[in-house]
Amino acid sequence: MKMEILLFILIQTLLLLIPSRFYVAANDRQQQQQKGTYIIQMDSSNKPAVFEDHVNWYDSSLRSVSDSADMFYTYTNVVHGFSASLSDKEAELLKKQPGVVSVIPEIRYELHTTRTPDFLGLMEKRPSTISVLPSPDKVGDVVIGVLDTGVWPEIRSYDDSGLDPVPRSWKGECEVGKNFNSSSCNRKLIGATFFSKGYERKTGRLINQEVESKSPRDDQGHGTHTSSTAAGSAVADAGFFGYATGTARGMASAARVAVYKVCWLGGCFGSDILAAVDKAIEDGVHVLSMSFGGGSHDYYYDNVAIAAFAATARGILVSASAGNNGPHSGILSNVAPWITTVGAGTLDRDFPAYVKLGNGKTYKGVSLYGEKPLSDTVLVPIISAYNASNSTDGNLCLAGTLIPEKVAGKIVICDRGRSQKVLKGLVVKDAGGVGMILTSDEESYGEEQVAYPHFLPTSSVRLEKGNEIKNYADHEASPTATIIQGGTKLGVEPSPTVAAFSSRGPNLVTPEILKPDIIAPGVNILAGWTGAVGPSGLSLDQRRVSFNIISGTSMSCPHVSGLAALLKAAHPEWSPAAIRSALMTTAYSTYKNGETIEDVVTESAATPFDFGAGHVDPVAALDPGLVYDATVEDYTRFLCASNYTSDQIKTVTKRDFTCNKRNKSSVRDLNYPSFSVPFEKASRRLTYRRTLTNVGDPATYKVSVSKVDAVKILVKPTALTFKQANEKQTYTVTFVGRRLAWNTLRSGRLEWSDGKHIVGSNVAFRWT
Repeated sequence: MKMEILLFILIQTLLLLIPSRFYVAANDRQQQQQKGTYIIQMDSSNKPAVFEDHVNWYDSSLRSVSDSADMFYTYTNVVHGFSASLSDKEAELLKKQPGVVSVIPEIRYELHTTRTPDFLGLMEKRPSTISVLPSPDKVGDVVIGVLDTGVWPEIRSYDDSGLDPVPRSWKGECEVGKNFNSSSCNRKLIGATFFSKGYERKTGRLINQEVESKSPRDDQGHGTHTSSTAAGSAVADAGFFGYATGTARGMASAARVAVYKVCWLGGCFGSDILAAVDKAIEDGVHVLSMSFGGGSHDYYYDNVAIAAFAATARGILVSASAGNNGPHSGILSNVAPWITTVGAGTLDRDFPAYVKLGNGKTYKGVSLYGEKPLSDTVLVPIISAYNASNSTDGNLCLAGTLIPEKVAGKIVICDRGRSQKVLKGLVVKDAGGVGMILTSDEESYGEEQVAYPHFLPTSSVRLEKGNEIKNYADHEASPTATIIQGGTKLGVEPSPTVAAFSSRGPNLVTPEILKPDIIAPGVNILAGWTGAVGPSGLSLDQRRVSFNIISGTSMSCPHVSGLAALLKAAHPEWSPAAIRSALMTTAYSTYKNGETIEDVVTESAATPFDFGAGHVDPVAALDPGLVYDATVEDYTRFLCASNYTSDQIKTVTKRDFTCNKRNKSSVRDLNYPSFSVPFEKASRRLTYRRTLTNVGDPATYKVSVSKVDAVKILVKPTALTFKQANEKQTYTVTFVGRRLAWNTLRSGRLEWSDGKHIVGSNVAFRWT
């Protein structure tokens, strides 16, 4: 087992689909004898006393119109009634029977398994939504470049059926390598290259092609997952071991994909990243998606920041993951202001697994176990791992620590920590256990129960629930339990919430720039997967899937990359800054009831340091009204204001630039769509300058600001009139803060509105 742990294939699954309508899958089996499927609702209060129960009544009503029809479902909770196959005439006759409320033809509804297209409102059929979405042919002109672990081209997410020929502007290629040839590409996957020289030189060894492919082929799954999230084609009947079944599609399902493999089993190296971005610019990509990071660095020292600046200068929007270091504050990746930095939120979807104890109590957890379940009714013995271990760390269920004689035939309670969660289940299984309850500990920080593909019946529960279960197992004379798999649950509220692992601000490189910029779905995301490894990534995992469910800001990043492609298709003239602004100023940070989006860790209101501008709302972003635009010159002046030397500025920009020392600018004046206000002891009155560009009709916008304890907000002027498209207007906002304790946080909001559009900016205050 220890050797197997050493061979564990590392994947960045923890570095990431809609409004809360629940679409029910319809029965689409072959109809016989020209009969259709109907749902019949009955008035339960009208059941004649002659019938012993409702089912007999239902059956009698059905028999009154048809001798051959049979009920294939009866309903008690959703409706009182049943479903049956009926001819049109039989249906009409049944409507006239006493107690029949309705006879409704069944409709086949389509589930979206990434769920984000619906969660984000992209699949709504309202005319107002359809009118702003770009047509597929326009989206087909947009190329999303994905820097990651490569691609598994055989899965259906890269099907090019119905797509037009590759855009003539495309200059990329399909690079030949191990298990990869030119025919691996098509009109969807239009480019695939790999970059390994930096990796090989850094590690001092050539890539072992017995372990990983020296080609664009994805041996880890991460890259296939991210690229199919951004732009995967629609795939019917997708799912993962029976979970999240339906039709899966990427955010910009008609866009093209170009894959640049820069990440290997040993990591992603800056030289390879720079080479890949260089190639991507040459190839002609429009959006770059990078689901990796390496902490916060000065921009002239950060390879990703440098590469992203070059891409931005060529009109390419760069989307990057914020990192998985939450809920700690200030440990962010990819914080350069020309990068769109994406944090992770939850969905309204869950995969419950219930722990039922012998004392009658039931506790909800999560799991993605998809094989033979335990009985829902027959309970088996349960034991805490520390009572069945030969180690001082026995509660962690590490390899070789469980005593088979004490574990055999039992459900084992294991704590998180020190090893991969799925691997703990293998340890339990190898020792003879039949199930596992995975509990949180004091350092789990309210983990929101990310689901994992376990090898045996498992339920992962929160700290307080785990403690109650342990208490029962340790003090009951003959404790028993079972684990009940709950399938896929939709409509979970509140949603979204800020994921526990999602990295948070403040931005320690430039405290005046609020990061992350935005959050998007990143928890339990279903997307395409490699055929090289199982869904857990363990070398022992012989399961193979076309779709996998994983979590991380790696998953939220490609959501924004795909949405940026939609905006680029709808507004090809927009700069990367304009696209980012549209996504940010239309994002929401409150639920429909007006309450602020929650932090899953605290189960209370999150702050802009957690979610930035808020949760992305792509339909609103297509028509933002105004944008905060920025140019290369703006970013260069920002570097001057950051007190960078000429050489440091050139390192980032490739430009010779002499800062104007007489006209000293401030980093507060970078035309950013959000505000971060660090109050220092000597400076509690800070002024920011912003310029808005009209991308809508002529209109007058008026400002409104929220009331913030201990801060006074002054905006000049309070109204901006735009007489034509692309007109620019400038305003200043001054924040005056009272003296408060160090590291005190406050939040506010500034909005410009013309009565139709709301151009919103979140404000994060911090006393430093």
